[in-house]
Amino acid sequence: MSRRAQLTVLLLVLGLAVAVAGVVYWWAFSTKGYTQRITLPEATQGYVLPTVRGDSRLPLVVIDAGHGGHDPGAAGQGLVEKNLVLKLALALRDQLEKDGDVRVALTRDDDRYLLHSERFEIARRLDASLFVSIHADSAGDASDVAGASIYTLSNEASSEAAARFAERENASDRVNGVELGDQSDTVSNILVELSQRRTQEQSGEVSRLILREGREVGLGFHPQPQRSAALKVLRAPDVPSVLFESGFITNKDEAARLSSPEGQRRFAETMARAIRIYFARQKES
Repeated sequence: MSRRAQLTVLLLVLGLAVAVAGVVYWWAFSTKGYTQRITLPEATQGYVLPTVRGDSRLPLVVIDAGHGGHDPGAAGQGLVEKNLVLKLALALRDQLEKDGDVRVALTRDDDRYLLHSERFEIARRLDASLFVSIHADSAGDASDVAGASIYTLSNEASSEAAARFAERENASDRVNGVELGDQSDTVSNILVELSQRRTQEQSGEVSRLILREGREVGLGFHPQPQRSAALKVLRAPDVPSVLFESGFITNKDEAARLSSPEGQRRFAETMARAIRIYFARQKES
């Protein structure tokens, strides 16, 4: 049995265990004369695989616009993260299609909500060659904080800031304190341990290429641009995955750049160039 098949079986077994636990939880409360009801987002009802655009012989890049639906993400300077990152994702998709070197699919192309597990599972089910999740950050009242950063997956956060970011991003799968995903932290750690070392190495190479290409065109990066953390959305064990934190929308200059057509064009061209170089190297190796 292949590694991917083994992981699929593991997820199915664990999902069944979670369902049984839910029945027991309901029974325990209902026998006391009351039942707790929680309205869950539509995403928990399942998802439809997106359309893949491009030549079937080319590698596939799945682009994930973070947040969406009931989850707006960060806010600042009149911008809402879920809307901004969707525009960035669409710009990158259009640029990749224009270049013609890869196939492209979006986890969402409208204002819908998806669980973290659904996002990376879309990439797995489509047999993607690369998964790129796009986000934007907030620094609250610290409006001078600026700079993009690139995250890869790790059980150990690269810094306290990375750990806080992961906790905040992972929490978007909760409603009223209830975990909507079907994977506990223990399961997530198992998946990380099962992931192939080469997958993590490839993710790191994508991160380095984004940083190199971005610096060459003056794309502003945080002083600590390459980070790692236990981000749920990056937990596809067999698909190289990165999360690009495009900047701080609480910073006036950065918000203006990211929301402008010119800024989105520069972002898309830089990311597309890094992706193109990555696949060229993969072909040579």
